[in-house]
Amino acid sequence: MKALVVGGAGYIGSHMVRMLSRAGHQVAVMDNFSTGHAEAIEGYRLYRGDLLAPADIDRALADYRPDLVMHFAARSMVAESMAEPMLYHHNNAFGVLNLLDSMRRHDVSRLMFSSTAAVYGVPIKRRIEEDHPTAPINPYGWSKLFAEHMIHDHCRAYGLRAVVLRYFNAAGADESGEIGESHVPETHLIPSILRAAAAAGAEQPRVKLFGNDYDTRDGYAVRDFIHVTDLCEAHLLAAQALSRTDLPDYQLYNLGNGQGFSVLEVLNAAQEIIGRKVETEICARRPGDPPVLVADASRARAVLGWAPKTHSLQEIVESAWRWHRAQRY
Repeated sequence: MKALVVGGAGYIGSHMVRMLSRAGHQVAVMDNFSTGHAEAIEGYRLYRGDLLAPADIDRALADYRPDLVMHFAARSMVAESMAEPMLYHHNNAFGVLNLLDSMRRHDVSRLMFSSTAAVYGVPIKRRIEEDHPTAPINPYGWSKLFAEHMIHDHCRAYGLRAVVLRYFNAAGADESGEIGESHVPETHLIPSILRAAAAAGAEQPRVKLFGNDYDTRDGYAVRDFIHVTDLCEAHLLAAQALSRTDLPDYQLYNLGNGQGFSVLEVLNAAQEIIGRKVETEICARRPGDPPVLVADASRARAVLGWAPKTHSLQEIVESAWRWHRAQRY
């Protein structure tokens, strides 16, 4: 299989690139490096380009002629989407439309799309399955839901075959310790804690914890954390599912552990692994953050034969800490 990984220099994308390569597939990367890291994809075929520039997409598809496109190129910060919604409308919706148009022009008929649990909004059930109502409460979630609808329409009208994977919270790092999670600015919980702890020789920054007054067991927001390697393995299985004639042209799966950990529980687990206290600051809730997001991923288990191998929060955090202690970028 020849895969073009769009956004392959980012956190999840770079893990996917390496897993594809280790599995014996040909892989190339397209990235605009607005948030990705060149160090994460050294040695891989690269097309520098932007989904908002159709000519960039055309050039990559015409030259590489992939069997499958994997999309990891979204903006994904909830707070930023509340402050700058047009960034999300353009990149996450119009960028996907440009990609779909270019794939039609170049007869590339298979797509894997990374979506998000943010499409569900505030859950009405303890665990969220794929037919849970979609009612996003932030522009990030709306931009992803709109992209999902466009992909579904293209499957119905133009012969596209696509898998949409709704992520919950990816975390951790692969066994190599060479790549990990790093954003500027850093807004994700686990890397924020670990980056603060790894700030050697300088006054450690306080980690901001947004809201301790949610209607949860300890007042902090609850999230489902899935190891990034488990997430990528689900993509490999989903790629195989695109070739199955017994499955529809448009497939949708949740990917999560099915366990909910509160922000405070994550902090405590990280401090135990690090071996010292991390200074924190309790802040007001961030607009657009739901109190609880926990996956029901039974469809992926039943159809794809996928199950996460890493269930322990401690294992997830420990793998991320190994990378942060030897951080290269």
